Amino acid sequence: MQSQNSTNLNLDNSTEPRAWVTRHADYLYKYTLTRINDEELARDLVQETFLAALERLQKFEGKSTERTWLTAILKNKIIDIYRKKASAFVKEPAVTFAEYETDDFFEPDAHNWKPDHRPAEFGIEQPDLLESKEFELILQKCLKKLPSLWLSVFTMKHLDDESTDTICSDLRITPSNFWVIIHRAKLSLRECLQKNWI
Repeated sequence: MQSQNSTNLNLDNSTEPRAWVTRHADYLYKYTLTRINDEELARDLVQETFLAALERLQKFEGKSTERTWLTAILKNKIIDIYRKKASAFVKEPAVTFAEYETDDFFEPDAHNWKPDHRPAEFGIEQPDLLESKEFELILQKCLKKLPSLWLSVFTMKHLDDESTDTICSDLRITPSNFWVIIHRAKLSLRECLQKNWI
């Protein structure tokens, strides 16, 4: 009887909505801000996440941590934002034409670089530089300069480790568009880092 009360007490403590802001708001805000380029929208999404979590509180089974559960809810809200931005962005003619540019940069049968367009050594390959706070700050500023769809694709691929199929499905873009966007995002980031870091 005593251990059951103890278990209930622990579960109550781990899903205490009154403590969510104190425990998780800063983390969720930073998580959101690294994935979208809008501080106000990031704050709104975190608030919406807390409201959605309150509505689903009875469904939380405690199989993951409270933070993991809240982050999963937030991630779906971020993907909804990506989708909205992607649907507007892919209608632009420049993106449609960009599909044809893949022939310039990639091998036709795979998505490997052609030798002439393969990126050269960048000069920041040393782990200590990549872990530098200064480098991270500059990288974040460069990421903010990317168009919203490029930022969405890049963060889903490289921060969230989503598969190409999932990204294409969630953002409703073609695999060709995906590769062009990834390529252009990397070129843009490289150019920005070269100007501001090296």
